[in-house]
This record gives sequence, structure tokens and C-alpha cells, in this order.
Amino acid sequence: MSTFNNSKGEVFTFFLIGLPGLEYTHIWISIPICLIYFVTILGNCIILFIIKTESSLHKPMYYFLSMLAFSDLGLSLSSLPTMLRVFLLNAPRISADACFAQQFFIHGFSLMESSVLMIMSFDRFLAIHNPLRYSSILTNARATKLSLVLTMTSFLFILPFPFTLKSLTYCKRNLLSHSYCLHQDVMKLACSDNKVDVIYGFFVAMVGMLDLVLIAISYIFILKTVSGIGSQQEQLKALSTCVSHICAVLIFYIPIISLAVLYRFGKNAPLVIRILMADVLLLVPPLMNPIVYCVKTQQIRVRILKKLYLK
Repeated sequence: MSTFNNSKGEVFTFFLIGLPGLEYTHIWISIPICLIYFVTILGNCIILFIIKTESSLHKPMYYFLSMLAFSDLGLSLSSLPTMLRVFLLNAPRISADACFAQQFFIHGFSLMESSVLMIMSFDRFLAIHNPLRYSSILTNARATKLSLVLTMTSFLFILPFPFTLKSLTYCKRNLLSHSYCLHQDVMKLACSDNKVDVIYGFFVAMVGMLDLVLIAISYIFILKTVSGIGSQQEQLKALSTCVSHICAVLIFYIPIISLAVLYRFGKNAPLVIRILMADVLLLVPPLMNPIVYCVKTQQIRVRILKKLYLK
């Protein structure tokens, strides 16, 4: 599978892969993938609709939740076209420009989700540590501005990726390792110097890990604050407000860390395992986050049931 566009053998088209050796199962695998995308898009749209239409939910906590739903929706829609083409239509070909655009949105929404989870941990700390001043410190206007800043910053960090990748030369190798385009995956195919991409890609990865460190620090302070509360019942009540966020953090970061460990120490692991874990990284968090928040957040759950009852 090679597509060359000039006499020098320079590549302008890439090929994505599904599950090597299991191509005969792709049509069956496409069924759960379609179902996952349907539930993901529906669930996140419901979250956004409920927060938009219910004035009682126009609070910083729910603004951040809507940003999380928006990033999950963007992440799903970014990977949806090529995954369905590979598994459902057996059409793995993708142009270089389309590939660069897809990796920009996938990495942009991933970094945005990481930043939103970080600011949500700060929101929970502020609500528990200083509940009386919470509404005056984190107003709706400040929460909106902070959400916009997070969105812009996330995509500004990723903005150089398409341009640096486009400046590279690709020759003879054009087979990618997943059913969607990632920066590090495309970068490895270049036959020209890619040091800039390696260094900047490492910097962006460190930014994402910094969010995880800040989340951990926030929860250390939350636990310290909760330990100073008198009764055990009040401690449990305070911690219960963090359950949904903790689940979202684990759902997002465990696949990332597991995949990083696998690439670092599991070099002999089958390629299919790596591909499946990479697919889980994009499919599971956007699917599970709306489910977790609908089940664990009473305000969201009650209003969804109310809407269904009125229907």
C-alpha cells in the first residue's frame, strides 16, 4: 500500500489500519463502535442541553461540566470519520492534509479535557475549603472567562503540530499504526529531520502531565481540609461531591498511563493489544463521562428524568 506523488517517491497519502490479522472481523467490530459513538454523542448532547436549558444549573461547576462534555463531543467527532471508514467501509486511505487536521483536533480536544479536569479539581477544592466564599470567588463570569481561556490555550499549544508535520518530507513509508492520525505516529514516518516535532511533542505531553500533577495536589489539599471537619458524616458528604470528578479523572488518565507504560516496557506485546488500548483511549472517556455524571450527580439526573417525564 503505497501512494507516491512525484519521481522522488514523496508520500502525500497515508493508510490507517484497523486490527492487523483480524480484518475479517472489522464489519462486526464496526457495530459496537457505531453504538459507542451514538451513545457518546447522545449522552454529551443531553448534558449540554440540560445545562443550557436549566437556569438553576447556570453555576461554575456545571459550566465546567459542559466544557467537559464539549471536549468529549469534539474528541468523538474528530475520530469518528476515519474509524468508521476503516472498520465499516474498509477505506483506510487518508490524505496528508486531512490527517494533519485530524490529529490537530484529537490532540486539541484531549489537552482541553485534561485542562478542564484540572480546573474542576480546583473548583471542588474551593467549594470544600471555603464554601461560604465560593460563590463570590468563582462567579459565573469568571468561570466563563476561565473556560474560554482553557479552550484557546489548549488549541494554541497544538496549533504548531499541523505546520511542523507539513514541513516534513515523507517517503516510502506511509502506513500508520492506528485507525486515526496522531502526531507521534505521523512524525515517525518522516524521512527528514524531525527534532523540532520530537521536542515540541514532548513539551505538550509534559503540559498534559502537569495537569495530572495539579489534580493530585488539589486532592491532597481536599483530603487535608476534609480531615479537619468534625463529624464523619460531614466528611463523607464533602467527599461525595468529588466522586464524579474522581471517576472522570481515572477514566481519562488510566488509559493514557497504561498505554505509555505498554509502549515503554511492553515492546514485545502484540500490536493488536496496543491498537486496542489506543482505541480505548479515544472511545471510553467520552462514553463514560456523561454516564458517570448522570448517575452520580443528582441535579443532572433529576432534570433528565423530569424532561423524560414531561415528554
